[in-house]
Amino acid sequence: QVQVAESGGGLVQAGESLRLSCAASGFASAIYAMGWFRQAPGKSREILASIAGGGNITYYADSVKGRCTLSRHDPKNTVHLQMNNLTPEDTGIYYCARSKDVVYRTQPPTISSLYSIWGRGTQVSVSS
Repeated sequence: QVQVAESGGGLVQAGESLRLSCAASGFASAIYAMGWFRQAPGKSREILASIAGGGNITYYADSVKGRCTLSRHDPKNTVHLQMNNLTPEDTGIYYCARSKDVVYRTQPPTISSLYSIWGRGTQVSVSS
């Protein structure tokens, strides 16, 4: 079964860090773009970061640029989002997703409609 599953969320204080993980199964994630999205309370889902297959091309939204690093470990079919210096505005449900089409060594998509496999999400809560 083709699926992705997030882990690593939790409750932290402002200024702390979290590392979210996304485990893919049922497909070879190495040739697809993988993205991380966030849905904050009362807001629509937004993209935070994405990484193309092949590993080197990434995109970061302005809201996380400089604070987050997206990496992938293809032998284990996993993707990681390292988030530093968290603020209460980072609170929300974080989703991992796989691109609809193969995206290899080219700019990864940045809109949610181009991702077709979604996890159930992991809650991140940041207290002030």
